[in-house]
Amino acid sequence: MKVTIVGAGNVGATCAQRIAEAGIADVCLIDIAEGLAAGKALDLAQAAPLVGHSRQVTGGQDYALAEGSAVVVVTAGLPRKPGMSRDDLLATNGKIVADIASALAKVIPDAIYIMVTNPLDVTTYIAHQVSGVPRERMMGMAGGLDTARFCTFIAQELNCSPADVQAVVLGGHGDSMVPLPRYATVGGVAVTELISPDRLEEIIERTRNGGAEIVSHLKTGGAYYAPAAAVAQMVGAIVRDEKRILPASVLLQGEYGLNDVFVGVPVKLGAGGVEEIIELDLTEEELSALHESAEHVRSTIARWNQIQDP
Repeated sequence: MKVTIVGAGNVGATCAQRIAEAGIADVCLIDIAEGLAAGKALDLAQAAPLVGHSRQVTGGQDYALAEGSAVVVVTAGLPRKPGMSRDDLLATNGKIVADIASALAKVIPDAIYIMVTNPLDVTTYIAHQVSGVPRERMMGMAGGLDTARFCTFIAQELNCSPADVQAVVLGGHGDSMVPLPRYATVGGVAVTELISPDRLEEIIERTRNGGAEIVSHLKTGGAYYAPAAAVAQMVGAIVRDEKRILPASVLLQGEYGLNDVFVGVPVKLGAGGVEEIIELDLTEEELSALHESAEHVRSTIARWNQIQDP
């Protein structure tokens, strides 16, 4: 099984490392920067005898290298800088993603896409429009990362193992995301029984700003270890046909009362990509928050359409 990662920066290279070293698939790195993907791929390949995996890692500039890939992960694009929102990257990254999706559609028309480039829900929409692949083969990595941040902050608050925390975050990958404390548990115990409402609200707000908090520390880029881990989890679920229930940004067509918009919801991931969209029984307040988040995604898509046709 082969996976192509387009973009050999911090996120893409770390995705390649996690996928190869976990033995999930062979990896091909592609980047337009001369020598970047080839150099990082060679470095990763030379680590194989040390960490003990048998996966091939190759790299280069030519999209033809992606041929035969079952899954393609797109991480290429500009990262955020302090003070920037994900939406501030729209014009540049939208064009980058459109060009990539157009090129890949000719080489691997049957691949499953996992989008990582920000603003994520909108770049997933753009890739879907350009490539023409059906919705079950087009998704954005968002909910997994946002949920991991929510779980991390809950675990830190309770001084417990993050492995014991289960949660879900819905909506767009941005400030309007919808963490659901009602569905969060720690070792099977509802988090609402363990953390006060006021403190939970602070944790939710920190989750929404989780990416910006890291950007504020790094100054010159954003997160990559946790995003890469979320990608590897999704890739593993697909290539191993694991039928995992994981959050992802997918095209809704009637689910949750939403149409023609990509937002994060729980899905079943397997060899067919998005094999099922899970509809949670939401309260009025939770559903309203999800719709507000979807409207934010729609407004950013409208900005993209204006950029394309001023």
